[in-house]
Amino acid sequence: MHLADLDATAQADLVRTGEASPRDLVDAAITRIEAHNADLGAVIIPLFDDARGKADGAPAGPFRGVPILIKDIIATVGGVLYTAGLEPLRRANYLAPVDSYLVTALRRAGFVIVGKTNTSELGILPSAEPPAWPPARNPYDRTRSTGGSSGGSAAAVATGMVPVAHANDGGGSIRIPASCCGLFGLKPSRGRVSFAPNHGAINGGLVNEHVVARSVRDSAAILDILAGVQAGDPYTAPPQQGPYLAELGAPTGRLEIGFATRHITPEGTLIESHPDCVAAVAHTAKLLESLGHHVEPVEIDDLRDPAWVPNFLTVWAVGVAHDLEWASRVIGRQIEMHEIEPLTYGLGELGRLVSGSAYTAAWEWLHGAARRIAKYFEKYDLWLTPTVTAPPPPLGTFHSPSDDILKGIFVAADFAPFTAPFNSTGQPACSLPLYRNAAGLPIGTQLVAAYGREDLLFRVASQLEAAQPFVHAATRR
Repeated sequence: MHLADLDATAQADLVRTGEASPRDLVDAAITRIEAHNADLGAVIIPLFDDARGKADGAPAGPFRGVPILIKDIIATVGGVLYTAGLEPLRRANYLAPVDSYLVTALRRAGFVIVGKTNTSELGILPSAEPPAWPPARNPYDRTRSTGGSSGGSAAAVATGMVPVAHANDGGGSIRIPASCCGLFGLKPSRGRVSFAPNHGAINGGLVNEHVVARSVRDSAAILDILAGVQAGDPYTAPPQQGPYLAELGAPTGRLEIGFATRHITPEGTLIESHPDCVAAVAHTAKLLESLGHHVEPVEIDDLRDPAWVPNFLTVWAVGVAHDLEWASRVIGRQIEMHEIEPLTYGLGELGRLVSGSAYTAAWEWLHGAARRIAKYFEKYDLWLTPTVTAPPPPLGTFHSPSDDILKGIFVAADFAPFTAPFNSTGQPACSLPLYRNAAGLPIGTQLVAAYGREDLLFRVASQLEAAQPFVHAATRR
């Protein structure tokens, strides 16, 4: 098979057996990026010379010589441009001072970083169309979004530029692009992966680090590498019972799984998801039943509460205000309204208006909702939903005009109502690439487990992958 068809584990096996060298893998990835990135906008900061120089000296870890990309937000590569989708940081040529823990751990495992990937401005929107860079385009239809905010990483992995790429998730930013680009994407439990040394938590604990992947085994193996507490972390997830990689193929017994496809709009109306997304859930439910699990329709009443959007938005807006103030300090001047998207400016202004007591009240509401939702997982092992409520949308869908500067965030809330709540609760969730619509566009389905139960998600995801092997049709495009 062509290298572009292989997951990271298979590429590492080639190095281990002597069938390929680390330099072979890195050169192939660079060739692939150079051939296909111009019209995809996935890789925004190439690190080709550095990657070639480091390839053969890569540590003898489990992924020695395997090329990887780092999303251009939160995780940092020392001495390399960091923009978080902000044009002012790009113009200022801001270079990150250190490798973050995640980057250090990936390097230690043998991965070779070949570049950085596109994201939305400050990771706000479920797309990757920042003013600082050309938009990331969906490999299945160049007129459509990759999803986001880890859209560049997803486009790169879907096309086989690299077998796996870093991603992070504060409201669905791993799961949404995994859905839109036909990949497996797991958001770990809150506190599973450290943000050391740059942060303790992001947005009060909404954000999580991991990857988008072509296979369940890559996702599991990389979480084994990344998981664990670091000195100074404010909290950590419950301890693993064993390696996540060992969970693949392990028996689960008959699981109780609920599913739902309806969601509350930001206006408080209960509506059905797009027919393609409903069909994707029905398909996954049928597969789960064929594996011996009990699947039944169950809606979580607490997720219907219209208070989700304002409370989540309060926390998110404070985070945007903080990020803009940090970036202003970095460049030595205040970032002005005309330099950023109207939505980013509007959220920043909103965040500055939030009092300390209002911020605390928003988190108290979210924590209370998390406790109520946890009761559902005392009866059911998993919850199945669409990852998003519609097929990959056209580019520009989440644009906010100057006369309606918050429009994009409410469009996003209607597109991804099933993902963001589980950033608030801290529960692990994954998007599975098991369905395509009549136009050939990927439609992901989400499985959610109780807090700390990534092991169960990996077990069930591996069952589904064995029953219906993942097909990455974008690789050869």
